Amino acid sequence: MLAAPLGTILLFSFWTQDFLTIDRTFTLDNYREALSDPLYSELLFRSLRIAGAVTVVTVLLAFPIAYFVSFHVRPDRKSLWLFLITIPFWTSYLIRVFLWRVILAFDGPVNGTLMGLGIIDEPLSWILYNANAVIITLAHAFAPFAILPIFVSLEKIDRSLLEAARDLGESRVATFFRVTLPLAMPGVLAAILIVFIPTIGDYVTPRLVGGSGGTMIANMIQTQFMRLNNAPMGATLAVIAMLSVTVISLLLVFVTRRWTRGR
Repeated sequence: MLAAPLGTILLFSFWTQDFLTIDRTFTLDNYREALSDPLYSELLFRSLRIAGAVTVVTVLLAFPIAYFVSFHVRPDRKSLWLFLITIPFWTSYLIRVFLWRVILAFDGPVNGTLMGLGIIDEPLSWILYNANAVIITLAHAFAPFAILPIFVSLEKIDRSLLEAARDLGESRVATFFRVTLPLAMPGVLAAILIVFIPTIGDYVTPRLVGGSGGTMIANMIQTQFMRLNNAPMGATLAVIAMLSVTVISLLLVFVTRRWTRGR
């Protein structure tokens, strides 16, 4: 069920659009145009930058939460904390994006509070309708996806290993970096992939809060399919985006495994 649509997209990328019909003659013109047009290249690299920033911010914020729940919350209350973490899933993703649009608006609560406290004299213009707004919104949306796999990895760590490290004279900081973090890397890697892969394909958030500066490659793919009626070019951009994500994901897995084995 997954292979058939992907195979269809791959086939479309080697065809061309002839007005309202598809010319099924094999060609690489779509790839030549996609790789040579600076607009497509800029959108792809911007998407990779935004997805990377969202991944870094989300994982850095998720790890302390997962660590706190795993190591500092009583076992009988961990289920309650996990329940609270999943509360955002109760609300539609689209509604959450609209809420962030309201929060980050020029007359929204963020600017209103900062102006009321005298911290700023005029509304901040860099928190909405740009890449920053996309990063903030997506980081909040994917935070639970990052917290849960990290929490599972932390829960699997044998606490006696940490006690042994402390008995051998290691400080808490050294124990964290030499024992806890390497053992938790499978969960961290899972969180990175879970956040990075779908983020680069998101087009709803950039459309609603990104503005022209936050447009991503997925928005161009949607435009090619739905507005320009150019399915082959949209398929080509989709294939290029998927290949880029695949290469980066495999590189992350390779580097993480090498680092973990080295530790």
